[in-house]
Amino acid sequence: MKIAKRAAIVIAVLALILIASGSLVITQENEYSLIRQFGKVDHVVDQAGISFKIPFVQSVDTLPKETLLYDLSSSDVITSDKKTMICNSYILWHITDPLLFAQTLNSSISNAESRLDTVVYNSTKNVISSTTQDEVISGRNGTLSDAIIANIGSTLDQYGIELLSFEIKQLDLPSDNKAAVYERMISERDNIAATYTAEGNSEAQIIRNTTDKEVTVMLSEAEKEAEILIAEGEAEYMRILSEAYSDESKTEFYSFVRSLDALKASMTGGTKTVILSPDSPIASIFYGN
Repeated sequence: MKIAKRAAIVIAVLALILIASGSLVITQENEYSLIRQFGKVDHVVDQAGISFKIPFVQSVDTLPKETLLYDLSSSDVITSDKKTMICNSYILWHITDPLLFAQTLNSSISNAESRLDTVVYNSTKNVISSTTQDEVISGRNGTLSDAIIANIGSTLDQYGIELLSFEIKQLDLPSDNKAAVYERMISERDNIAATYTAEGNSEAQIIRNTTDKEVTVMLSEAEKEAEILIAEGEAEYMRILSEAYSDESKTEFYSFVRSLDALKASMTGGTKTVILSPDSPIASIFYGN
């Protein structure tokens, strides 16, 4: 009888332990706990800690609360100028509404990734199809990713998920036309450089022409000033000479000086001998006439 009572007590204790453990819900920091009753989500526990459920009636599913990474497969996209490019990218996303996520995607991460793959690919295709190949290549600094996220907008809200980041790992040309595209881009850059060089040479020539004109004007003005000074000097010389000749007491002296100047001017070449006729005005000076 005592053994039966002890066995009953043990069974009762085990049953209580089993019921207690079946009613506990332990939620981690990085997860949501979905409490299901007869397969339908009854409520969601989104805070870490211990909570309770009805044992044998309610069950628990968990969903990740942290940021998730999904690596998209490489895909071909066509630019607005009909050039094919290969896009290889990945996204960061998380669940914002676990109840809506469970209702629309059946609590399946693979279903969510499939939906993300479709939405992101369509957005990437739409953005790149409205962009030229050169703009796509120059937009790798982040503007292209921002445009793709903006194009997605609130499309994913209906699934209780949010796209946090879209990053392009590789955006390249197909191997069969890569060399041709690079050569075309190099040629275009060379043309741009040649245009800049021509414009620079044109500006330099304009500056040189302007400078030459200014120098010519300055030289002309200087020559004009010099001619004026020479004329003024000659006029002053003639005035002084006229005054000298007007004085009868100095006329003979200045005639002598002028004769010597004329004689000096006539002595050219290697010879220093001057032959004068007796009736020459210069000879008369030496004769004392």
